[in-house]
Amino acid sequence: MSESPASLNPAQLEAVHHLNGPCLVLAGAGSGKTRVITHKIARLLQAGHEPARIAAITFTNKAAAEMRERAKALIGPRAAKHLVVSTFHSLGVRLLRAEGARLGLKEQFSILDSDDVLSVLKDAGGSNDNALARRWQWAISLWKNQGLASGDVQPANDDERVAQRVMARYEERLAAFQAVDFDDLIVLPKKLLERDAEARAKWQDQLRYLLVDEYQDTNTIQYELLKLLAGDAGQFTAVGDDDQSIYGWRGATIDNLKRLSADYPRLKVIPLEQNYRSTGHILRAANAVIAHNPKLFEKKLWSAFGDGEPVRVLECDGEEHEAERAVAFIQARRGQGGACAFRDFAVLYRANHQARVFEKALRKASIPYKVSGGQSFFDRAEIRDLCAWLRLLVNHDDDPAFLRAVTTPKRGIGHQTLASLGEFASKWKTSLYEALFAESLGTTISSRAIGSLHEFGRFVNDLEYRARHTEGAEDAKALLLGWLMDIGYEQHLLDGEDSEKLAAARWGNVLDFVDWIAKRCGGEIENDGGLTVESEKKSVLEVAQTISVIVSLAERGDEQDVVTLSTLHAAKGLEWPHVLLAGVNEGLLPFKSEDEEMTAQRLEEERRLMYVGITRARETLAVSTLRRRKRGRDTVQGIPSRFIGEMKLHEVQAKEDPRAKLKALREAAAARAAQAAPTSP
Repeated sequence: MSESPASLNPAQLEAVHHLNGPCLVLAGAGSGKTRVITHKIARLLQAGHEPARIAAITFTNKAAAEMRERAKALIGPRAAKHLVVSTFHSLGVRLLRAEGARLGLKEQFSILDSDDVLSVLKDAGGSNDNALARRWQWAISLWKNQGLASGDVQPANDDERVAQRVMARYEERLAAFQAVDFDDLIVLPKKLLERDAEARAKWQDQLRYLLVDEYQDTNTIQYELLKLLAGDAGQFTAVGDDDQSIYGWRGATIDNLKRLSADYPRLKVIPLEQNYRSTGHILRAANAVIAHNPKLFEKKLWSAFGDGEPVRVLECDGEEHEAERAVAFIQARRGQGGACAFRDFAVLYRANHQARVFEKALRKASIPYKVSGGQSFFDRAEIRDLCAWLRLLVNHDDDPAFLRAVTTPKRGIGHQTLASLGEFASKWKTSLYEALFAESLGTTISSRAIGSLHEFGRFVNDLEYRARHTEGAEDAKALLLGWLMDIGYEQHLLDGEDSEKLAAARWGNVLDFVDWIAKRCGGEIENDGGLTVESEKKSVLEVAQTISVIVSLAERGDEQDVVTLSTLHAAKGLEWPHVLLAGVNEGLLPFKSEDEEMTAQRLEEERRLMYVGITRARETLAVSTLRRRKRGRDTVQGIPSRFIGEMKLHEVQAKEDPRAKLKALREAAAARAAQAAPTSP
């Protein structure tokens, strides 16, 4: 074993050694839950359990892969090879492949992905409206995860009545196609084990001990499946945290924690309260916030790392100012002489739309970043289209860029022509672009198709020449807008979208991209303090050469030294030394739309989301709030979130560190100085 049980604290050891009967490990944020699960696997093996009869179940493939690797390091590859380490859905596939005949499924049944489901639903509902079909898909998924078939649903309104009728037809089509969807991978195994005593006994014997990670994220149907697998003996360990239950919107229910206690009276509850991630000030702020929620089980995090730096609150005039302060927060910390890398920083927010202004500020400051839980600016289809064209200007051997450019927008060059061009290029070991001009291409492709290809090639050559010799912001902008007009890109967006409003938004992204390139051609670069400094003017082609590097950083963010921009939901399970929680305002966090009622249940989940955000930080935490914020097209007064007051920052820090205020003032002065100091681009 690479890690001995001596490295575990007393609560972790208690959880590892409790083998007889049901066990709930309340694993607070950063309390070492994966270590407990892997050590418990080792302890089960020592107690005589066979590896193949131990199942560790989690929610994502990434988490399952990490758990398997850590188990392998602890128990060795031979034993780890036979463990069942999987997601809920992978376990469902395994069970259905073995037992599908009992449910009338053929051995090689199909599993429909989300797009397949959408297509079947549009057919079942007699509609070509994607948005409507997605609403049906969402409603049907929620019903299935509550254990409901179409005949069990009690519609609350006309929309639900329509969705119920569509669900009934959808069920008929799935049966006819011998297909299942993602939700069925849990629903059908549960149905089978519930109705078939022989199958139930077989799988309870096959999986003698269950370890369930992130238990608080289970929904109704997943809990029922776990109960059927565990049986009356209840040989399982559920590891979770009621304070981190943040997926109610997709069917997860904290009630499963209550049901566990009721269904298993012998349940052993073991809280893990020692945090191995964060400093004292951060944990006290987290504890103070979550204390406002009703408690199923008492738990308070503590750390041996000392107080650390006080949590800072940044008051910002608006979204742009907030993004500038985020950049200053990063640059000031990096400028203090420590070993901070960009990957040490995260900006976390409640909703995807908040990312855009931070992306813009980071791009202006030439700070590399990635976007998690949402779509990066460079991930948008329209920006990828234009990047492909620019990459082709820089490198004619870039075949993926060629294929995207030649087909976007469409120019009468079909798939068969491109397939023939590909065969020719492969035969003569040349790039697709170079193959365009080969004299012998006429032996493979018709003269009409060659004419279209040559027209495209001449256009690219001409554009490259102009891009090479065009510099300065105004001339670059004129060139780029002329290019977009020549290829008809705005019309391409209008033709490709059902909604004119959505097409206009995508065209707005294109214009932002043009401005971004033009500023760099003009030598205008905005540094971390918001000051504009001049550098050498560049040609459009020189700026295009940097784009592939930026796109590569966005795509390979996990491996690169980049700042993380993330929604709070996507940040769960992750951690960074330095975290900025952005937009902590009423209406944003807690989130509330104008026509929505803030129920007590919703508020509690939003508070848990704030708690998750706070506990992502290891060393420093800043919380920013807006004096004015955008709501649709309007600008409204910003009200600081109630959660900021609930953190009790002034009360806690004044009591426990009399010098905290002076220290915070000095830090703020240092940050302002760093903002004002010009840096090289």
